[in-house]
Amino acid sequence: MRARAFLARLARQSTSASWRIPVLVIRYFPVTDDGLEIDTKVTSNVGGSLDAMKKKCDAQTTQAVEALEQGSRFRPYRNATAKPSLDYEVVETITYLELVPKHISKSERADYQEILRRVDARHYVEERGIREIWIWGYHSKEVAPVESNMASPFGDISNSDRDPNDLPIFASTYTVYHYNYEREVDMAVHNHLHQIEAVMREHGGELWKSFEGEPGELRCGNCHFPVNGRHDYDYGNPKSVESDIEDWRPEGFGKKKKISCERWNGDDLQWYVYWMQAIPGAANGLKYMQRPLSYWWQLIGDYDATFLRKSKLVD
Repeated sequence: MRARAFLARLARQSTSASWRIPVLVIRYFPVTDDGLEIDTKVTSNVGGSLDAMKKKCDAQTTQAVEALEQGSRFRPYRNATAKPSLDYEVVETITYLELVPKHISKSERADYQEILRRVDARHYVEERGIREIWIWGYHSKEVAPVESNMASPFGDISNSDRDPNDLPIFASTYTVYHYNYEREVDMAVHNHLHQIEAVMREHGGELWKSFEGEPGELRCGNCHFPVNGRHDYDYGNPKSVESDIEDWRPEGFGKKKKISCERWNGDDLQWYVYWMQAIPGAANGLKYMQRPLSYWWQLIGDYDATFLRKSKLVD
């Protein structure tokens, strides 16, 4: 209930953005013989009516879009007019009433090559500009989803084993996110944070390390560690710490304030949005070694152009 109220509030906020992210959604619902129920013999741990699961996935897709867009606003708690950097648009949704194709040789892995071949992913990526493919499925005894997986002419930078052959390579970069519909929308957004971390750690060097900090000396933290976190997933820690997450600067410290889990209501989804909002956005006004910081969301909004320009986190 708390997450729904939070996302409803986000949906009423600013929506114009710098980069459009077209999304293809693929859904797998293995059903019982009557076609009415999710087959728990396949999913192992999630059932219920097919109609209810379709509605849940529809709702969570919308909620994930809202959270990701609003998370891409730079410090809106200081500037209420801050615009999102990312504008997600679901271009098409394809639904299969069957199990997720399993890889014939990789234990517990889906066959992503087969999934994307079947939908003609090349058409969607190269002709319709799809940048992300969201797969709704399940985590069963047979199949464990890969949280994020990039396919790019410039290499795979993602939260995966970075197998160069597990996805087809097209003319432009796209990222696959495989969600588990047994869980709630916070875990879908969680996958995106790990992708952001993977890309920023690859291209951000010491500057990104300064942004995150490390346990015991956190600056803005990361997906698993809020600024006052003492262990992974410590989102409900009531202890206050002096933090400059809302005024992070690459040289020295910004203005610090006492922050505890009250800032994100002890809720992991609200922490994810709050954390993303610390990532330097448009006209951030920050400098590192007398050079202005770039628009960091460019690495998520247009990876190919950013890679080809050899852009980093400093202009």
